[in-house]
Amino acid sequence: MRKSKALNSKLLMFVIVVFLILTGSFLFLSLSPEPTIIEAQQIECKEDTITTGLFIPDSLSFCGEKVPLQYFDVRESLDRELLINVYFQSQTLGFIKRANRFLPYIDSVLLANDIPIDFRYLPIIESGLLNATSPAGARGFWQFMEATGKDYGLEINSYIDERYNLELATKAACRYLRNSYQILNNWTLVAASYNMGVNGIKRRLDAQKVNSYYDLDLNSETARYVFRILAFKLIIENQKNYFIDLKKEDLYKPIPFELILVDTTITDLTEFALSRGTNYKILTILNPWLLENTLMNKSRKEYVVKIPTPTARNIK
Repeated sequence: MRKSKALNSKLLMFVIVVFLILTGSFLFLSLSPEPTIIEAQQIECKEDTITTGLFIPDSLSFCGEKVPLQYFDVRESLDRELLINVYFQSQTLGFIKRANRFLPYIDSVLLANDIPIDFRYLPIIESGLLNATSPAGARGFWQFMEATGKDYGLEINSYIDERYNLELATKAACRYLRNSYQILNNWTLVAASYNMGVNGIKRRLDAQKVNSYYDLDLNSETARYVFRILAFKLIIENQKNYFIDLKKEDLYKPIPFELILVDTTITDLTEFALSRGTNYKILTILNPWLLENTLMNKSRKEYVVKIPTPTARNIK
């Protein structure tokens, strides 16, 4: 009899515990979000979804030479560069902002030297319109190697590097492009040769028995090179088609400056800048070709130095 009572008590306790566990589980589940709601929330994330392709015009040219967009490989190569650069927004917006400052001058030099205006996009893809230095040692907007820069009349030493002089480097680039055209007789091939070299392009044309850039099998960098130029031509000339809506005040303005001629050594460019109402920092922003605080000039060569106008730092 005692065993039976003890067994009944244990059974009752077990039932109570099970009841409490089941009741707690039910309450917990009723307070938790339903799995279907969580799944719905995940599915519901539709903002910023890319659902359309990028604009590619029916026809396109480079320097007056037709781009054969009817070829699938050409169209897809262009599409690739558009996708990369349109959606690399921080970089592309920076290019466009700087283009407003520098392209008007570059355009004027290209036109004065009878170089097609589409070459304005070449320094964009070479350097992003920055005085960049490549891993191979190419420098400046136009990315001249030291030997090539010297061949085209640029002074390069421990005090001066005229690859960083926009005016002189742009004129040197025009001479380079003109010389390349006299050999290749095609501006699209000239653009490709700026990356690979004229002899490299000629060898591949001969080996593959074709006469068009768009028919050449090339290394990855040169195969993409002209398409990157074309992509930026389209993006900059048709910004709203690529979801870019910069206001005029967003663009970088040209920095107003005056020119002075220097034909002697300047032992202290800091003092030189201060005596002309500016400072060494702004002097080197306008004249990045000055590498040191001293300008050595034993030969009495005449250099053109930019000095900012009094209100240059206040431009908006």
